[in-house]
Amino acid sequence: MKICTPLFFLMLCMITTNTWSQDRDLYPQGIKHVVVIGIDGLSPNGIRKANTPVMHQMIAQGAIKWNVRTVLPSSSSPNWASMIMGAGVEAHGVLDNDWEKEDASLPPVISGNSGLFPTIFSVIRNAKPNAEIGAVYHWDGFGRLVEQESLSYHQAAASEDAATADFISYLKNKKPDFAFVQLDHVDGAGHESGHGTAAYLKAVQKADSLVGLILTGLKQASLLESTLVIITADHGGVGYGHGGATPAEAEIAMIFYGKAVKSGYQVQQEVYTYDLAASIAFALNIVPPYAWTGRPVKSAFAGFGEPLNLWKGKEVLPSPVIQPEKYLFAQAGGLYVDKTAMVKIDAAGKTEIRYTIDGKKPSRSSALYTAPYPLTQTAVVKAASFNQAGNESLTTTAFFRLVKSDHGNGLKVKFYNGSKWTRLPDFHELTPAKSWESYEFNLNNEQIQPLLAEGNSTFATSFDGYLQIDEDGAYTFYTQSDDGSQLWLDGQKIVDNNESHGVIERSGKVDLKKGRHAIKALYFNDMGGFWLDVFYSGNGLAKQIIPANKLFLKDK
Repeated sequence: MKICTPLFFLMLCMITTNTWSQDRDLYPQGIKHVVVIGIDGLSPNGIRKANTPVMHQMIAQGAIKWNVRTVLPSSSSPNWASMIMGAGVEAHGVLDNDWEKEDASLPPVISGNSGLFPTIFSVIRNAKPNAEIGAVYHWDGFGRLVEQESLSYHQAAASEDAATADFISYLKNKKPDFAFVQLDHVDGAGHESGHGTAAYLKAVQKADSLVGLILTGLKQASLLESTLVIITADHGGVGYGHGGATPAEAEIAMIFYGKAVKSGYQVQQEVYTYDLAASIAFALNIVPPYAWTGRPVKSAFAGFGEPLNLWKGKEVLPSPVIQPEKYLFAQAGGLYVDKTAMVKIDAAGKTEIRYTIDGKKPSRSSALYTAPYPLTQTAVVKAASFNQAGNESLTTTAFFRLVKSDHGNGLKVKFYNGSKWTRLPDFHELTPAKSWESYEFNLNNEQIQPLLAEGNSTFATSFDGYLQIDEDGAYTFYTQSDDGSQLWLDGQKIVDNNESHGVIERSGKVDLKKGRHAIKALYFNDMGGFWLDVFYSGNGLAKQIIPANKLFLKDK
């Protein structure tokens, strides 16, 4: 036994040293500070299309996940809550932007003294009682999601510039362990001018310049070399709003930059907005609470690979773009009055494009797109990209509606000014302020804006006409609207999409006989951006915008 004793102690030391080394390797090394820059309404396409040299440099020198999935609904409160609370709405209970802690319909599964589901702020405070923790937010609604008692500093700012200046001052004066700044102006531009517009991209450019100021502030405070910086968002947008379940609304980008981050890396693992809190805890060597469901984005950090059990599946190629592409209210394709439509499809990368004009999903055996081609009648064009490795894109859809001006097509439209409506009004009690004819169920921003009183964007519209059904059968109708809408056929309510909400689609089914049927759409806008599309499908018809050549002003 005496002979073996030195060997025993040597082995014990080796085991202890190896265990300590493994514990060290469980976390990134050298990160002393974490700074999160949350930009409300910042979409991946906003970063790509706007003049964003700072963020592009951060992407080149850091790690990026382009398609981070939000929780639903894709609106601010549920997603800011999920980001800082490390779990989805089913856990924290912040279901929508109207949420208030005192009258929440779904309580959090666990809460602290503040009555909130545990956030990254309280988790850091519990792990590091003496930590300096701060938050500056442009949207004051963010403050109600945070345990104020966990913060060393918090400030609601009146503008994006004020928020940035205050945040930089805080960084320099306090050198916080963790600091979060929320900027709201990009979302504001999306609601006011529309996502993807020049004004929206200008707001993204402004956000990029503010990010540059924050990075300069970190450098001046001698913090940059030991700080992890994360840029994220709560949602994207479509048209003038968000809240729906589309990639444009429910996908955002997340940028990792600074200490311990890989350079020029694209994260492969699936990432959700609620993974942000877990990633912050991981960077600061903190064990997250069991109640969190989020997972750290470990592969963004040097020394850590992608998950061994990553389910890669097939690569999803970039989708082709059918011109004219979707823009604000206008779906891809368009309305053509007394004209022939030309279909032009653009692809990204070395792929081939296959397309159909009958609304069916394209396959590798579908027609090969080689050049623009004409359409002489209404068609639902679908296109997808394919490569030789067996991968394909999601399908792109465009609705081309062709109509003759002398065939009696159209709808009668009435416009009503309103105030403080949260659901459809009683139209029998209203007097229309204006009326006109439209070929389709359409809300034209340039036509409606001059009719609105300054500071009041509440209004309603009614559309009346007749729908031509060519064959007996069962049909499904859909309204996609921001805010509420209803669709009626022959005096029967088919779709009820009422109440104030972001872009939501609802549907209803009905059996119809061949011939013309009275059709009515009712719509109201509570505030901000507005949106209405009406679709149908069934009996051999692919889901499509109800085409103008099937809508008539008279019943015969």
